[in-house]
Amino acid sequence: MLFAAMHKTRMPDPSEALPGRATPMPVPERHAVLDVPLLPPYPDGMEVIHLGMGCFWGAERLFWRQPGVHVTAVGYGAGHTPNPTYREVCSGMTGHNELVRVVFDPSRLALEEVLKIFWEGHDPTQGMRQGNDVGTQYRSGIYPADPGRLPVAEASRERFNEILRAAGRGPVTTEIRPLEDFYFAEDYHQQYLAKNPEGYCGLGGLGIPYPAAS
Repeated sequence: MLFAAMHKTRMPDPSEALPGRATPMPVPERHAVLDVPLLPPYPDGMEVIHLGMGCFWGAERLFWRQPGVHVTAVGYGAGHTPNPTYREVCSGMTGHNELVRVVFDPSRLALEEVLKIFWEGHDPTQGMRQGNDVGTQYRSGIYPADPGRLPVAEASRERFNEILRAAGRGPVTTEIRPLEDFYFAEDYHQQYLAKNPEGYCGLGGLGIPYPAAS
């Protein structure tokens, strides 16, 4: 059991990763809550960011409830295996993170507010885990679709890291980088907690406010 846990918290080398497949996962036409298309193209002016906060079920619900969010979806990214299945991701042999795609209107919901929700909504100090969920797919991560937004994300990490250190917590282990591919998760994962209101939600922040940029 200990060996299995250690294996799942080690990023696999691309040479060891599962081969995956060329066929993408079928994607539902519309969001089960917001009733808009899950797939792009999205309306003009929308911004896209992918966030890893542990189990993606609760993270997606957190964001679809926010005014200014156009659509959300869950999937896999920042790994090696093309078009992975949930079972493959959970094996620890794809390197993927469980992500929520957040498509938002920056004129109604600023990126700083998105980052505030992100930082305050989970514990970004746990490395390859989130609470009792252990594995590479549960790591904290920020992956802006626009590489020009990386400095904003990195600056937010530094600010929150300083606050956590002052509170005797940290360091922040959040991964921030461009995302080469986002693979939609299986149909039953999309808006899971709308379809299963009593389902598992592992979200839990530290109770420490995020200091937004002045």
